Amino acid sequence: MKQIQEYVINSNNQAKRKQGLILLALILGTLLILTSCTGSSTEVSDSTTASKTDNEKVFTLAELAEFDGQDGRSAYIAVDGVVYDVTDIPQWAGGSHAGGEILAGKDYSEEIRSISPHGTSMLSRAKKVGVLAEG
Repeated sequence: MKQIQEYVINSNNQAKRKQGLILLALILGTLLILTSCTGSSTEVSDSTTASKTDNEKVFTLAELAEFDGQDGRSAYIAVDGVVYDVTDIPQWAGGSHAGGEILAGKDYSEEIRSISPHGTSMLSRAKKVGVLAEG
């Protein structure tokens, strides 16, 4: 009889330990989710919004056209009001992309959604250098 009582006590202790571990895992999981959802101090470039900060360059379409990647000039493109430097991206070598059909120095906001096979996903590889002037 004593063996049965010890077995029942051990089973209860194991069940309590298991419940405690499950509760701990749930708490840690919740904390992980909450901390990953909160904002961080790392700034992430968002290609869908253009907001100017004090040190950002504002480009007109005419100024953007000067950055065509030709004759040693940098290659810039604009998408959704954000100007990106694509000079060091191999697919934009010499200021042209897609076999020369697309040239740097222009706003490709519409084309990147309607024609581009990769959409805006590849813009994360380019450095944001400014914003496009409205109008």
